[in-house]
Amino acid sequence: MRILIVSGIWPPDVGGPASHAPEVAEFLLARGHQVEVVTTADRAPAPEAYPVRWASRRIPVGLRHLRTVGLVSTAARRADVVYSTGMVGRSGLGASLARTPLVLKLTADPVYERALRYGLAPVPLDEFQHTRGIRLGVLRAMRGFALARTAGLVCPSASLRDLAAGWGIDPARISVLPNPVIAPDLPDRDQLRRKHGFDGPTLVFAGRLAPQKSLDVALEALRVNDGVSLVLAGDGPDREQVQALARELGLEGRARFLGAQPRSVVFELLRAADAVLLSSSWENFPHVVVEALAVGTPVLATAAGGVTEVLEDGVNGLMVPPGDSRALAEAIRRFFADEELRARLTAAAAPSAERFSAERIYGQLEEILARAAA
Repeated sequence: MRILIVSGIWPPDVGGPASHAPEVAEFLLARGHQVEVVTTADRAPAPEAYPVRWASRRIPVGLRHLRTVGLVSTAARRADVVYSTGMVGRSGLGASLARTPLVLKLTADPVYERALRYGLAPVPLDEFQHTRGIRLGVLRAMRGFALARTAGLVCPSASLRDLAAGWGIDPARISVLPNPVIAPDLPDRDQLRRKHGFDGPTLVFAGRLAPQKSLDVALEALRVNDGVSLVLAGDGPDREQVQALARELGLEGRARFLGAQPRSVVFELLRAADAVLLSSSWENFPHVVVEALAVGTPVLATAAGGVTEVLEDGVNGLMVPPGDSRALAEAIRRFFADEELRARLTAAAAPSAERFSAERIYGQLEEILARAAA
C-alpha cells in the first residue's frame, strides 16, 4: 500500500501524536509499504527514510491551514489511503479533494480542544457535550462534516468511542485500538537516578503542559507531601502559569521543570522515577501511562477517561477522582509510606503492559488501513 500519514505534531514536539505517528511510519515501512508524512513544524523536521512534508507554524493561521490542506491533497493523490492522527478538518478536506479514503484516529473531542483554546469551554468534557452556543454549533458542524467522510475511525479507548457515538457516529464504524508501547532497553533505576540527579522520593510528569493536565492539582498535592519532588518533562501553553504557581506554593527545588526532552530521555526519566504522576481532568488514552508501566514504574493518576482502561487501582498504580488534590495528595503519601504497597505496584507494572505490544496493535491498524484502501 501507499500510505499517507498526517499528524499535527512531529518530533521534536512533545505529545502522544508526536510519538505515535513516527512509530506507525516505521512499522508500515518495515512491512514493505510506501509511506509519506504531512505535518506542521516550527522548523524542518529531521530527515527520515520516507518523505516528510511540512507546513511552517510561522505562517499565519488561515494561510497555514490552506497550505496544510494543499499538502495533504497533493500527497493523498499519490496514496491508496490516508491515516490521520490530528488536524481533523484539514485531513478530511485534503483527502476529499484527492478522493482518497481517510482513516482518522480520534485522540480527543476536536471541538472541546478548540473550545479550550478559544476560552469557550470552562467546564469538564462530559458537561461540555451539552453546552450550546453559535460558535460551538459551527465547530460541531465542521466536526460532523469531517467525520462523516471518513472510511473508518480509530479510538484508543472505549471511553472515547462511547463519546464519539454520542455525536451521532455509528459505533460499527469505530475501532478501539489502544496505544502500543515500544520501550527501549534501559539501565537499572539506580543508575538512571544518579544520571538525572534524582535524590529522595521522586515523581515524574511527562507530557504537554496544557489545561487538560490540571497540573495545579498535582502541585497542590505535592505541596502537602514534604520531602517528595516532582520532575516535569514537557512544554506547552500553560508552562509559565504552572511555573508561577509552583513558585507561589513554595515548591522551588521540589518542582523541577526540564522543558521538552527527547523521547529517549523521557523513557529514562520514567524509569528513574519512583512513580509517574498524572493529574488530568480528561484523558483519552495517555501514552505516558503505558510507557511508564512498560519500563516498570507504577502510576499515580486521576481516574480520567482511558486511564481507567490501563490502570487497576491497587494493582499497577493508584487512582483518585479527577480534580481532587486532597485525594491525590493522600495517594502520594500512602505510596511512599507503605513500602510493601510500593514494591507490589512496581513489580506488577511491566507485566501489566505486555498486552500493549506494538506488533499486535499496529498489525491490527495495518488491517484497518488495508480494508479502507480496498
